[in-house]
Amino acid sequence: MPDELLRIRNLHTHFFSREGVLKAVNGVDLTLKTGQILGVVGESGSGKTVTALSILRLVPFPGRIMEGEIYLEGVDLLALDGDELRDIRGREISMIFQDPSSGLNPVIPIGKQVGELLAAHTRLSNREIQQMTLEILQQVGLPDPARVMGQYPFQLSGGMCQRVMIGIAMALNPKVLIADEPTSALDMTIQAQILHQIRRLREQRGTAVILITHNLGVVAQMADEVAVMYAGSVVEYGTVAEIFRAPAHPYTYALLQALPRLDRADAALRNIPGSPPNPLDLRDECPFIARCNKALTECRISPRPKLTSIGPEHSVACYNPVVHLE
Repeated sequence: MPDELLRIRNLHTHFFSREGVLKAVNGVDLTLKTGQILGVVGESGSGKTVTALSILRLVPFPGRIMEGEIYLEGVDLLALDGDELRDIRGREISMIFQDPSSGLNPVIPIGKQVGELLAAHTRLSNREIQQMTLEILQQVGLPDPARVMGQYPFQLSGGMCQRVMIGIAMALNPKVLIADEPTSALDMTIQAQILHQIRRLREQRGTAVILITHNLGVVAQMADEVAVMYAGSVVEYGTVAEIFRAPAHPYTYALLQALPRLDRADAALRNIPGSPPNPLDLRDECPFIARCNKALTECRISPRPKLTSIGPEHSVACYNPVVHLE
């Protein structure tokens, strides 16, 4: 595709422990287009964050990328050496980590932390770096950025730290921004400001965004397309309108049924019975089968279903998808 920016195919990332091999990412396929916001949703432990870390090859020990393809504009990221990869991180692909306080060094002033990125990827003088750092903190809406430059992370609120992380991530106008739960642990007002900041940066700079979140409301508001992950793989993929209008995978349907509805405020919330499968014991079968109320004999005797197109912009990994009558 001419507008294809990032392509992930059959990605497997495993963690090796005394208990066995934990298959955190188990055959993920994703495509990110230029200027697109792709929402990635799923329960905790579904493999969303490990997929993001795999893109940047930052999977912590004892994790390892076992197989797959990750291409950025035709460049094989899994084939790059350390120096080539460091040149891409921050300049071509940036990531906003889930916990801003852990993403910032607690003993280095904010200004120096932003400046370190600029010094590593540009040939600016110290004076130019100071000026650009000030401009970056201004662009993300931090009050009194000159004062913030001299402060430490513990002197800032969670929302301010998150804005600093966004500023660092967007400093060099990357082509891809990975935002891992960028609004977690923030109050609603700050959440709205952070999401507005991400959307504004996308519109002004054309950056494509992978937005990882549990919040389906955020996805509906922000994303163009959605990838639903379960047990380390993508089980449904499509446009926001298609996924919310006609979810095809029983897991996606159950997630949407579990949301409170404004038109039926007195209705009881529907939970999803059972628990996700043990990632130490993932078998070659549909991972949702134990929790699914639509499982057929074919589901029980067949290997894990692959993503199959059911429409122009809609794919699902299911032998018996949900049917919606128009």
